Amino acid sequence: MERIYLDNAAATPLDPRVLDVMMPYLTTAYGNPSSLHYFGQQARAAVQTARSQVAHCLGVKGEDLVFTSGGTEADNLAILGFLRANFPDGGHLITTAVEHHAVLRTFQALEQKGYDVTYVPVEADGRVTAEAVAQTLRDDTVLISVMYANNETGMVQPVDDIGALARQKGIAFHVDAVQAFGYVPIRPLEQGIDMLTVCSHKIYGPKGVGALYIRHGLQVAAEAYGGPQEHRLRAGTENVAAIAGFGKAAELLEAERNDRVLAARRLTDAVYERLIKGDARFHLNGRRNHVLPNIIDFSVDGVDSAILLIALDLQGLAVSAGSACEAGAVEASHVLQAMGIEEKWLRSSIRLSVGKENTLDEIKRAVAIIGDAVRKSRGESL
Repeated sequence: MERIYLDNAAATPLDPRVLDVMMPYLTTAYGNPSSLHYFGQQARAAVQTARSQVAHCLGVKGEDLVFTSGGTEADNLAILGFLRANFPDGGHLITTAVEHHAVLRTFQALEQKGYDVTYVPVEADGRVTAEAVAQTLRDDTVLISVMYANNETGMVQPVDDIGALARQKGIAFHVDAVQAFGYVPIRPLEQGIDMLTVCSHKIYGPKGVGALYIRHGLQVAAEAYGGPQEHRLRAGTENVAAIAGFGKAAELLEAERNDRVLAARRLTDAVYERLIKGDARFHLNGRRNHVLPNIIDFSVDGVDSAILLIALDLQGLAVSAGSACEAGAVEASHVLQAMGIEEKWLRSSIRLSVGKENTLDEIKRAVAIIGDAVRKSRGESL
């Protein structure tokens, strides 16, 4: 069976050019970056090169970048580390109702520790407004955290406006840009962003490595204790091969982003035009502007997400549900609930996310597979 992979928002395939850069650090260049001998300095140079590559892609200095094990750790380091260093006794925090669980559950845990959290509601299209954020500000507000683009719907938030607001009020601003990094040019220094989370496996790099940008001069305390690695903010021997791969992936992204954006938009537009537009069985979650070019999220009337995903996988098509599937049950997406989506659409959402390896022919076949599976699930004649 020739399989079609349309779940790139979950993980992208490793670019062969990235693997080529990683291989020496998995085989012959095996030194510890903290060692003073040749082998250690060889590994250290690879980490520093990658730091420069990722930093250059963001328009920041390498010294302001901390490598982590991924986006979740970077989010936690940003939020918890900032509060531990600056406001350990509490304060008012602002986030949105549609954040990734790495942020959402961190704020929920902080509520249990005495912090006061406001979860700003979003509009029907899944976007928050800067005005809504402004209305929640208080004299004791110390941190705002808003994702750059939603991982389910792909809707892009007005980060520039919120960043300007935060800067004006002197409030720290954290942005989870994991999903947006591959398709949106990001410049924290120009956007009023104090801390920014990115990771590798969304941009054709390896899994298990991410990075946190911290504005120079901002105090953040470490979560784990140990050695002095990563500016004493992330103790432990660096994952040299993964970091080197992340650096190469960032370098390639910077060179190829425009082409990737155009190609992705063409493919998701084709999905919309060929499958969703004008068909009452489908409901687009979000809209086709202010959205990442590689993601299209929709619900199917009368069809359970988990059942449809299995049917599609049996036909060789890999997509994801916009809701979490655990132990065979489908949990309604907190993102769609926050958007006020009708009950009948909540447990039937499907996310297609294209990548640079996908073709228009694959999209045409995917649309046909989805159409047949939907008709079969609804008991309609094929």
